[in-house]
Amino acid sequence: MRPAHLASILDKEFYGALHGHHTPVMLWGPPGVGKSQIIAQVGERHKVPVIDIRLSQMEPSDLRGIPFRDHDKVEWAVPAMLPDANRHGSAGILFLDEITSAPPSVSAAAYQLILDRRLGEYQVPDGWAIFAAGNRQGDRGVTYTMPAPLANRFSHFDVDINLDDWVAWAYTHGIDERVIAFLRFRPDLLFDFDPAHNPVAFPSPRSWEFAHRALQKFIDHQELLSGTLQACVGQAAGIELTAFIASLDEMPDLDAICRGEDIAAPKEIDLQYAVAAALVGRAIRSKEMADATETHGHILSYAKHFPQKEMGVMMVSDMHRAIGEAIFDVPQFSDWANDIADVMIFE
Repeated sequence: MRPAHLASILDKEFYGALHGHHTPVMLWGPPGVGKSQIIAQVGERHKVPVIDIRLSQMEPSDLRGIPFRDHDKVEWAVPAMLPDANRHGSAGILFLDEITSAPPSVSAAAYQLILDRRLGEYQVPDGWAIFAAGNRQGDRGVTYTMPAPLANRFSHFDVDINLDDWVAWAYTHGIDERVIAFLRFRPDLLFDFDPAHNPVAFPSPRSWEFAHRALQKFIDHQELLSGTLQACVGQAAGIELTAFIASLDEMPDLDAICRGEDIAAPKEIDLQYAVAAALVGRAIRSKEMADATETHGHILSYAKHFPQKEMGVMMVSDMHRAIGEAIFDVPQFSDWANDIADVMIFE
């Protein structure tokens, strides 16, 4: 399932915890696809804490607690990491990460916690959702087969790779527009992981964020840039990204486009992707400015300059995801929509 749809499901399950009809959710996927980040974003949207427990690093006693003698009885000291309404708040997310990498003795200790929301005398507070994530067998990670009793305590979802969802996230989080443009140009490189080839560095949503960071640090050190990009996303993808960035010297004047000047679209397809991504970035940065409507109008007008109408559709779709329904109030939007009506597919 694509990340945008999973986000909606997790939001519903969070509300379900608040209203007493929550089902624990298990997210499955290969490394680097953003499972943990999807969970973290649920907490950010609802402004609640996310307690991230890495079960792969734990012993059974870490969950159950430590026994101590109280007169003639043995009591259990509840681990401080587990949700507590007084310390953590009345609502939140208990996230059991790397659950498929946990030894069977640890996952067995989590059975009662997940299904019954309790562990011995400890009770998960009402209002706390329980989510988990893990790699599949065959993803070249340290994984154990999930026992049937544990699996039956979750609803299960596979995390799919979706470029549009990643692009929307990338613009929101300030990822370099050159990386966004490159992946629009080479969408098959958003995730390219073959466990049979035993890769060390490979393209994934996580490693493209590393590439973004490398660009910020090494763009002025051309002798180091290619090597650092390859270190993030693998040799082939790193070399391609370096060549793509080198070609951007031929980009048209973006400031002139935003001022409404008549600038021709480049003929090279890679430059067209770069221009589209850069203009979406300009639209986002001008969103709060006094002349935002004028700038957005000029960008929408330029969308009709691309040789292929589909390129303009892609750019305007990304603008819509980034700046919202305000785009519909820009006068040039209706002109652009009429111009590309023959290629639009309405969902």
